[in-house]
Amino acid sequence: MLFRRRSEETGWTRFRIAVWPRRSWSRSIAYFTKRVLRLSGSPHAIAAGVAAGVLTSFTPYLGFHIIGAAALAWLIGGNVIASAIGTFAGNPLTFPLIWATTLETGRYMLGYHATTSDRWIGKRLMHMEFDALWQPLLKPMTIGGLIWGTVAALTTYALLRGSIAAFQQQRRRRLVERAKARARQAQSASRQDGVLTA
Repeated sequence: MLFRRRSEETGWTRFRIAVWPRRSWSRSIAYFTKRVLRLSGSPHAIAAGVAAGVLTSFTPYLGFHIIGAAALAWLIGGNVIASAIGTFAGNPLTFPLIWATTLETGRYMLGYHATTSDRWIGKRLMHMEFDALWQPLLKPMTIGGLIWGTVAALTTYALLRGSIAAFQQQRRRRLVERAKARARQAQSASRQDGVLTA
């Protein structure tokens, strides 16, 4: 196979790379930033798409983040590909903080007082009883996730829209300058050909 590895990666290696990339988080963040800036679309569409992905990554429904982000991006006129990139706001490093914050915020908003049985829900998770998980865990996490996700999404949108607009304007300027330089080169080449033929 063309791009196959010489030695197969173990499950532990793949997990370690998912938690801590080979070339540091700063490089990964720079990569995703450039991917977002280079997407085609209006600044609003790209920023709204990323914001939709950020908002859905604050919800507790793992496995549905990309689908939810795409649906939300479509509803608000955002870029669907940008929404998938925005879901990377939820990752193995940020999920513990997101889950703890959204759970406590949701409990506070609902007036819940956490009991010992609510804190240790391992047995409920093992049996995956939705009714048993909804009240003590999923409902407060959903409410807290919508609150904090909306804050994070609006902040992301505000920061990205201006940056994307500036990047696209600079890119258009560079393309125009390159086109003018090519036109000047073509004119000088045609003049030289005219002089030589004369």
